[in-house]
Amino acid sequence: MRKIIILAIILSSITISYKLIEQHFDKKNLPIDLDENYIQNIIENVEYKSQDSKGNKFIIRAETGEIDYNKDNIIYLTNVSAKIILTNSQDITITSDFGKYDNLNYDTIFSKNVIIKYLENNIKSDYMDFSINRNTMIISKNVVYSNLENVIKADVLEIKIDSKDAKIFMYKNKDKVKMKSKNYNGNN
Repeated sequence: MRKIIILAIILSSITISYKLIEQHFDKKNLPIDLDENYIQNIIENVEYKSQDSKGNKFIIRAETGEIDYNKDNIIYLTNVSAKIILTNSQDITITSDFGKYDNLNYDTIFSKNVIIKYLENNIKSDYMDFSINRNTMIISKNVVYSNLENVIKADVLEIKIDSKDAKIFMYKNKDKVKMKSKNYNGNN
């Protein structure tokens, strides 16, 4: 009986000590070094450059970048601007609020307030998947394409970067791509 009481007192002491230690080291009381490691994960004024085998260049800049702890080749970007410098054509510029860049294959996701400009063509959307390796820009979510003559609204616009071939479509076959001529005067 005496051994049981002593064992109960020891277990109670350990439990109370553990709870006191746990309260002392809550998130507010973490050592400064741990917080600084997180802050060091943020990079300011980010710039990455890449080039494909045809000589086309891709430059991406962002106000900030945060390296993914689980995949250090992934960088999450804010206030993003990019330029695609094509060897056989005019440059393409892209801006967005956010981005996700893979520094192994250079694939980039642009999201929120995406704006793409090429010559007199402007495209706005909420999402774009850009891949040098696939040679594509897949633009989706509230796509609005405009040039000097037309405004087109669709779900998806897929563009081959080197040839500028484009497919524009809706997710559902029953839905129609909406197109409006800027020069429509009732006599066309």
